[in-house]
Amino acid sequence: MIEEYGPAARRRTVGVRIGRGAAAVQVGGMAPVVVQSMTNTDTADIAATVAQVAALARAGSEIVRITVDRDEAAAAVPHIRDRLMRAGIDVPLVGDFHYIGHKLLAEHPACAEALAKYRINPGNVGFREKRDRQFGAMVEIALTHDKPVRIGVNWGSLDQELLTRLMDENAASPAPKSARAVMHEAIVQSALLSAARAEEIGLGRDRIILSAKVSQVQDLIAVYRMLSRRGDYALHLGLTEAGMGSKGIVASTAGIGVLLQEGIGDTIRVSLTPEPGGDRTLEVRVAQEILQTMGLRTFVPVVTACPGCGRTTSTVFQELARDIQDFIRTEMPVWRERYPGVETLNLAVMGCIVNGPGESKHADIGISLPGTGESPAAPVFIDGQKVTTLRGPMIAADFKAIVMEYIERRFGTDAAGRQGSDAAE
Repeated sequence: MIEEYGPAARRRTVGVRIGRGAAAVQVGGMAPVVVQSMTNTDTADIAATVAQVAALARAGSEIVRITVDRDEAAAAVPHIRDRLMRAGIDVPLVGDFHYIGHKLLAEHPACAEALAKYRINPGNVGFREKRDRQFGAMVEIALTHDKPVRIGVNWGSLDQELLTRLMDENAASPAPKSARAVMHEAIVQSALLSAARAEEIGLGRDRIILSAKVSQVQDLIAVYRMLSRRGDYALHLGLTEAGMGSKGIVASTAGIGVLLQEGIGDTIRVSLTPEPGGDRTLEVRVAQEILQTMGLRTFVPVVTACPGCGRTTSTVFQELARDIQDFIRTEMPVWRERYPGVETLNLAVMGCIVNGPGESKHADIGISLPGTGESPAAPVFIDGQKVTTLRGPMIAADFKAIVMEYIERRFGTDAAGRQGSDAAE
């Protein structure tokens, strides 16, 4: 029997269109999994927010969320949208609302119109008798402006009345569940009950995305499995506070990766805590790398590089691998426009003769650098064939030139014409 390897079939969800025109993004409905991110600037600071949204969009974020927490932030939103448009950046903006979202949207109609989607947290949209009224007001505004919403439950701000009721019912049950299991049920019910309420008001399923954010990987997996079994809403995945550095990257990859492997998830965000003054776009790159590593999407050329060992005491191959990776990331915004399909390119930068030639032959372009005690020569392979051997202090520059020549030949604007002529012959 031949076994098939790869992610499970995607869970079919109702597609939701975010934004308008050519820049619109579809989430769900079997569309590719979408990468999104969020700014950490004060939205009232128009210049800083525009700069960060632009950086996130250029890094590959297909949707960007911004905080709308007070009048000054709401008033800034249309100006942010307009400046981005003038800069040629037409990325959908999502407004993140808490506590007074109903008031801000009602009092700032230009903000309501400029945003492509509203994020509503049912745990803090209002309390007791105000909850339904204020939640309903936000949904009504979404209907007025023809905007989708994300109903984003967060276990740090879960509806305490719902949780208390479920805890009491569980305590009275002849077979009570764990408090953790009840928490999971409360999160799921909060999302589904809110979605049902939005539908009653008139918002269609094609305008609703659900998320259920938690901080621990196993809780994330459990909650989203429950959500996926109990509805066909489009789902947004991500840990709510993944953490900083390698911890945040590993936790996000573990949780999101398991769910994507099971066919669950339509859009993702990797919520990394940046280092002080750190690069916010890291969360975009990590999200892209999760999807690309799992074979779900392709964003940038892949660079395969060996980890190094006692055979590779020189740092030459490490420096070249880093330089090539940085070179690709820097050039991708231009390459994406100039060389369609370049994101499928596969490069190999290997450190010695053990696996170097073999790995290089499997890549589109590969180089096998000399290891400790080896001859100071670096054979280069293109499409599985050895084409040259580089020597001397200019190996890195020479290899980059070979990469660029290959990209131009294979993906350049006249490459399709040449391929068509070859096929005709």
